[in-house]
Amino acid sequence: MSGTRWGLHVATLIGLAILISLGTWQVKRLAWKEGLIASIQTRMASAPEPLPAVEARFKTEGDVDYYPVAFSGLVLKDHEQYFLSTFDGQSGWNIYAPLQLADGRVLMLNRGFVPYELRDPSKRPGSQPEGVQTISGLARNPLNGKPSSIVPDNDPKSNTWYWKDLSGMAASAGIAPDRLLPFFVDDWSDAKAGALPVTRTTIVSRPNNHLQYAFTWYGLAAALAGVWGVMTFRKTPAV
Repeated sequence: MSGTRWGLHVATLIGLAILISLGTWQVKRLAWKEGLIASIQTRMASAPEPLPAVEARFKTEGDVDYYPVAFSGLVLKDHEQYFLSTFDGQSGWNIYAPLQLADGRVLMLNRGFVPYELRDPSKRPGSQPEGVQTISGLARNPLNGKPSSIVPDNDPKSNTWYWKDLSGMAASAGIAPDRLLPFFVDDWSDAKAGALPVTRTTIVSRPNNHLQYAFTWYGLAAALAGVWGVMTFRKTPAV
C-alpha cells in the first residue's frame, strides 16, 4: 500500500474520531439541557416561598433561578434603571427599580417592559406604584460579569444597561452594597390589560437543538465512512 493511501486512511480515521466525538458531546449536552429544562419547569411550578427562604437557598446553594418568591416592599420609583430589551417583537426597556423591604434592605426588582419611546415615566401616567406593594416574582441569579464580548458596555451615566450588572445598577440607584440582596427578582404578578410596565416577561424557554446537532455530526461521520469504504474496497480496473 502506498504512503499516500496510508495517509488517506489515517486522515479518515482522525476525521471519524472527531465527528463521532462531536456527536457524542452533543448527546451529552442534550441530556444536560433536558435536565435543565425539567428543573426550571419544576421550580416554576412550586409554591412561592417567602423571601428569607430564598435568601437562605442562595446562601447555601448559590442558585435561586426561577424559584417563585412572594414579598412586600416600597418601590423606590425615583431610582429606575433602564435595561435595553425586547418583548413580543417590540424594542424597549425592562424597568429595574430598587424595592425597599421592611427591614431597610433593598432588592433590585425587574418591574417589566415598556416600549422604547416610553422610557420616561412622565410619558406613561399611572405606571408608578404608590405605597407598599405585594409582589409575586421569580428569583433570578446575578451574572458573574458581561456575558459576551459582543455585548456593549453598560453606560451608567446615561442610565442605559445592556447586561444585568446587579452591583452596578444598585450603585447607580444609590443603594449601598451592605443593604443589597444578592439576586434579582422579576415581577411575575398577573399582567393587567393595558398596564405598564408589562409584567411576566421573563424568558423561560431554552433552545434545545442538541439532538439535531448530534444527528448532523453522526451523519457526517457515516458519510465519511461510506466514502472511505468505497475508495478502499473498490476494485482496481484492469489495464
